[in-house]
Amino acid sequence: MHQRTTGAGSRDGRPERTEGSTMKIGIIGAGNIGGNLTRRLTTLGHDVSVANSRGPETLAALVEETGARAVTASEAARGAEIVVVTVPLKNVPDLPAGFLDGAAEGFTVIDTGNYYPRERDGRIDAIEDEGLTESRWTEQRIGHPVVKAFNGTYAQDILDRPRPAGDPERLALPVAGDDSAAKEKVRLLVDELGFDSVDAGGIDDSWRQQPDTPVYGLREGVDGVVKALAAASPERPEGFRG
Repeated sequence: MHQRTTGAGSRDGRPERTEGSTMKIGIIGAGNIGGNLTRRLTTLGHDVSVANSRGPETLAALVEETGARAVTASEAARGAEIVVVTVPLKNVPDLPAGFLDGAAEGFTVIDTGNYYPRERDGRIDAIEDEGLTESRWTEQRIGHPVVKAFNGTYAQDILDRPRPAGDPERLALPVAGDDSAAKEKVRLLVDELGFDSVDAGGIDDSWRQQPDTPVYGLREGVDGVVKALAAASPERPEGFRG
């Protein structure tokens, strides 16, 4: 496990995003997490494109509410500095070929996905037999490294629970990834959204934040998240086996 650090921002000597700066962000998946990230990120002034599996015309209400652009999944990443993949795990292989083509140089992919073999996804042999973490499996399918974040976050908390830095009720989220610069970019975004973050290690460590681990769905600050990550077991829970 990599050394963990506390939440993002100048409080711990880490860089902050310049006030008023905006990013182009593509979100693929307009369910609970994708929809609420669209709502918050547009409120913060970011340029958001959002796609779902049913087509841009089905996103009219979200577009009217937020000012985001509805696009196809093939278009969502164009020019994007951050691409959020927030689709059911079973649908990751169905993402359009080349959907990341045209993203900004040095772009980062956030993976919010979880493996639910019994409820939704069916058995994925590479996860269960080869021991791949869910996010390692995803990045192999999409052909680009990912940063795992928001996978254990209650979608409504994205709207209801942001707090300013230093607030004792500010929640912390685990963030895992192999590329330190990509992970830092995501941690800065988490901070901007109103949450602290905890470095949860690399993608091979991200089993610590998969479903049914102590940190999954945890509503606590940095200390609580650090303790929960340390308490996780690498054995896949019986309820999350196909």
